[in-house]
Amino acid sequence: MLQYDPLDCLPSAEDLPDSDDTPVDNELQDLIPGLLKAILAMAWPERMDWFFGVDMGIYYDPDEPAIVPDGFLSLGVERILDENLRLSYVLWEERRVPIMVLEVVSHKRRGEYSSKKEFYAQLGILYYVIYNPLRRQKARLEVYYLADGKYKLLPGNPVWLPEIGLKIGYERGTYLGITREWLYWYDESGKRLLTPEERVQQAEQRAQILAERLRNLGIDPDSVI
Repeated sequence: MLQYDPLDCLPSAEDLPDSDDTPVDNELQDLIPGLLKAILAMAWPERMDWFFGVDMGIYYDPDEPAIVPDGFLSLGVERILDENLRLSYVLWEERRVPIMVLEVVSHKRRGEYSSKKEFYAQLGILYYVIYNPLRRQKARLEVYYLADGKYKLLPGNPVWLPEIGLKIGYERGTYLGITREWLYWYDESGKRLLTPEERVQQAEQRAQILAERLRNLGIDPDSVI
């Protein structure tokens, strides 16, 4: 008997455009989610059940264009599909809605506080994060939690996301030689997770301390294998 799977009739990621041909408004809309992704890669090196997309299209309907958030996190999906990686994020293939979406606001508003907010709620995305570095009076970071079909603002900085097991927040720091306010991940106690650069610096400092201790013992550190 012929087995029919309706998913076979839907386009795959290879059949769909992998770019909306809309350039990123500014560097921050690329660097901020890129840093969050890099920190996760260092914090979850053994986990293969997550994916963080940066400026990647999310296809939710085969007859509609993709929506392209600045960043999004999905849990319970394959981290790496194959060596060519993902072309886009196709919901009817992944079968998982992202758990978190991030939008970084630029001078040119793109519906972050209105149409996108409503759409992400309809899509069922649990956390909607808006970061507006241009704000001076109101909070620059807003983290919304979906409850009863509507987003509710969560207070604090950083903000605990129990389903992810991390907090998200902002503080000043240096990334790629740029000192400014960045978004970071934090553990449950509020300790900030290190960036890849900071991990390298930490390892170098530990190596220097160890080398100095060996010299104090009369041992040439370069002779130690």
